[in-house]
Amino acid sequence: MAPTFATHFIDTALSRTGFSALSYPDPKQKWLIRKHLLSLIQDHPNFTPSTDTFFHNDGTIVNLLYVNGDLHISNHTPLITLTIWLHENYPYKAPLVYASSNSMSPIHECHPFVDASSGVVTSPYLQTWLFPKRNLSELVHNLVKIFSHDHPFAYLPSANFTHPSLASRMEALDRLSGMLHYDMMVLQAKHEEEMEQLSKLNEEMVKRDDIITAMIIGLDHENMNLKERVMALTNEADVLVNWLRVNNSKPELSRCRDERENVFQGADDESKMEIDCLATERGIEDVIDALYEALEQGVVSIDVYLKQLRPLAREQFLNRALLLKLRGPNILHCI
Repeated sequence: MAPTFATHFIDTALSRTGFSALSYPDPKQKWLIRKHLLSLIQDHPNFTPSTDTFFHNDGTIVNLLYVNGDLHISNHTPLITLTIWLHENYPYKAPLVYASSNSMSPIHECHPFVDASSGVVTSPYLQTWLFPKRNLSELVHNLVKIFSHDHPFAYLPSANFTHPSLASRMEALDRLSGMLHYDMMVLQAKHEEEMEQLSKLNEEMVKRDDIITAMIIGLDHENMNLKERVMALTNEADVLVNWLRVNNSKPELSRCRDERENVFQGADDESKMEIDCLATERGIEDVIDALYEALEQGVVSIDVYLKQLRPLAREQFLNRALLLKLRGPNILHCI
């Protein structure tokens, strides 16, 4: 039987009227609340009834009954202080359960049934609340069972439940909820790690994109400069071509050009061939010198330089052989 003072307090609280009246208007509801509270206090005498103002998350303010007490789980774990508020629509609405913590016994962050910041308890028993199958005494009995395997003040993942073949439906549901919670925590940690890696990769890609963009802009500027240079050279070439077209037709220039071309003439065919060979020799030397200078300045690569040098060297060799052949009798005559 429940203590007399508890029975008297509950009866007095439920009979209040006016401003201090509790938010339970239905007489049948009050009778069920009285019955459930007395049954709870009879099974767990350390719970004490009281009344106070309760603030819902939506801003609603109500006057409710609640019980407060400590759950003793084992001799090796600290007591769990619970506050159970009876909703204004109790027993058709589940009670609101809170676990209190302190600096010596904080609620661990990854508990599957208790929120570490607010202390709100959300066990499967509460989530599947359905009157008349659910009541306060069985709720506390269920909390004792799940906290004995997964204490809110000590990180002990549920692993020692009764064997599945012997477990009740509610115990199996508690076990499944706990396992799913811890699996979700592992997946969330893995997901956060992957997100962090992807974030770093994204930052690296952004940096590379900036570098490539800068390179493209630089190439565009260089391309524009080259186009401007080509246009300038084209204009200069046009001016030169026009000048040549105008001045090549003048008789004085034609005559001077003919005189320059006829300054050196061979006395016979062999002399003419020797002069041609010497001219070719000088031309090849000039081309080779120009190629070497282009190689030093980086205008042409070594592969292009060698590719152009080989036929020039071959031509130079053949030209020198011909020149030696033409000079052969003279050399022998001098000897």
